[in-house]
Amino acid sequence: MNIKLTIFFEEPFWVGVFERTDGEMLQTARVVFGSEPKDYEVYEFILKNFYKLNFSIPNKIQIVKQKTVNPKRLKRIIKKETSSKGLGTKAQQTIKLDYEKRKEECKKLSKEKREELEKIKFKKRQVKKKEKKKGH
Repeated sequence: MNIKLTIFFEEPFWVGVFERTDGEMLQTARVVFGSEPKDYEVYEFILKNFYKLNFSIPNKIQIVKQKTVNPKRLKRIIKKETSSKGLGTKAQQTIKLDYEKRKEECKKLSKEKREELEKIKFKKRQVKKKEKKKGH
């Protein structure tokens, strides 16, 4: 299991994206930090809240086998990743899928709630109609 945290500025807040890969499965979680987080704040957040994060549904990805990397090259790769802004496309796709799923669930729940309210209103109208017919 590999976990990667990318922090970037997305107008007007700082956002962190956790990418968790387990075998061929990728899961992501998005966290809004607000103001620019300090290193110790990020570390504290990871220690306290990592297990509370709501990761997306696992998505299957293709894994490229990595061979051992020279430490100097690894340092250059890390520097390149820290200087680049934004997310990887796989993480973006995972976040987008999770967003769409939650959106559909929310729509479904609101529709059920609306239908329930309509049923209640209808029953009230029916009762009122019967009371009116009865007279005094």
